[in-house]
Amino acid sequence: MQPAIGEIVVHPHHGPTRVVDLLERTFRGETHQYLQLEVVGSGMIVSVPLAKADEIGLRPLYDADGIAALLAVLSAPTAHVHEAWTRRFKENQERMRSQDHLVQAEVVRDLTRRSVERGLSTGEKDQLWSATQPLLTEMALALGVERERAQEMIDAAILDDKGSSPELHSVS
Repeated sequence: MQPAIGEIVVHPHHGPTRVVDLLERTFRGETHQYLQLEVVGSGMIVSVPLAKADEIGLRPLYDADGIAALLAVLSAPTAHVHEAWTRRFKENQERMRSQDHLVQAEVVRDLTRRSVERGLSTGEKDQLWSATQPLLTEMALALGVERERAQEMIDAAILDDKGSSPELHSVS
């Protein structure tokens, strides 16, 4: 991947980022190129070695097929979920570490449904917020819509098949 300055790419853990610079740094006598990325929304700066961009999991924004795959995951049935919140929390932490954005979307789906049906522990509420923010930002950017509209689309995809109320409170 060779993104241009100004291009938006998605970091697997920080979500959508804007390429703000291409830097050269010397480490142990060798010069390496780094992408300097600004996380959309927070302004946090992240540097990624250009040679390892693919290995790290940098990818372009969703295209139409990516949005369709995302919505399919969000509307799919919830997988088996542990009753003990500590086991659910730990399992979701592992899933959120995945570089696969669709696995992270499963966490959003499952926690959102649990929130509506039974409620969440404080830790799970934080997990839901953390998992939702990058997904929400990317969807809004990819579709060219406001974050509120992207949140409505996510909620509709998750809750419509469950027969739940579409009036879910926003986690943003």
